[in-house]
Amino acid sequence: MTEGPLIPPAPPTEVYVEHRELLFSLVYNMLGSVADTDDVLQETWLAWSRRNEFPDAQPIESPRAYLVRIAVNKALARKDLISRRRETYFGPWLPEPLVSTDEADADRSDSVSMALMVVLETLTPLERTVFVLHEVFGYAHTETARILGRSPSAVRQLAHRAREHVQARRPRYRPDPQIWQQVTERFMAANAGGDLEALLEILAEDVTLLADGGGKAPAAGRRPVHGREKVARLLAVRSGRQIPDARIQYRRVNGDPSALLFSGDVLFAVLVLELAPETDEVASIYIVTNPEKLARIA
Repeated sequence: MTEGPLIPPAPPTEVYVEHRELLFSLVYNMLGSVADTDDVLQETWLAWSRRNEFPDAQPIESPRAYLVRIAVNKALARKDLISRRRETYFGPWLPEPLVSTDEADADRSDSVSMALMVVLETLTPLERTVFVLHEVFGYAHTETARILGRSPSAVRQLAHRAREHVQARRPRYRPDPQIWQQVTERFMAANAGGDLEALLEILAEDVTLLADGGGKAPAAGRRPVHGREKVARLLAVRSGRQIPDARIQYRRVNGDPSALLFSGDVLFAVLVLELAPETDEVASIYIVTNPEKLARIA
């Protein structure tokens, strides 16, 4: 029996492009920054292309596994730089919003909500990496161990600590998307009109407001604001500030129903709500106004 013709491996650029979406999602969920994710992916591409430049380079059995290992470890190295930046950051820090471009993109299974991204910031870099690989992308602990160069038992311990920490900080609950959208629209209407009574009705008693302006745009102070009365009164007071040609666009941010606020054609804020289990009251309000975090949103 004669063998068929050997199929040459795909060109390096084609292989990288094929896996770029996966790499982007992995790294973004590890870092919470689109700009840093793009930098890590550029470093990953350079390492991948250099590896394939050598004429005597041996074929790679699993390009996907090879690229993931490069990207994950370069993201871990980048995390140190991000942590140093955070030390001098003005006010609350929120992840850079990832706005979906279409409905199919919005429903992706690897979308991590803004609320969960905030909790992931409290994990160690290794705990977060293990959590993202296992809980979000379904990697077995043995696979994660190979990616990180650690023993499976060490990875299982990291996964256990991360999972317990996340569950303690954020119980698993995902509201019905239609209800979520309706609550977001009600909230925006009450907020735009400075309707204190409507805000008090829609907010949970222990609601928290986090606003990230990065010292470059108006925000709700340097610390989170807690409690229904304080948050409602703050929003009602701030609603009186006139914004020229203000308009709202409803999109998905990190997979969840959200609101984008424009002044004319200029995006000046992204708002994401987290709803409370059972009551669907607003439990958390995340507002990003830092222009550096909004610059890449189309």
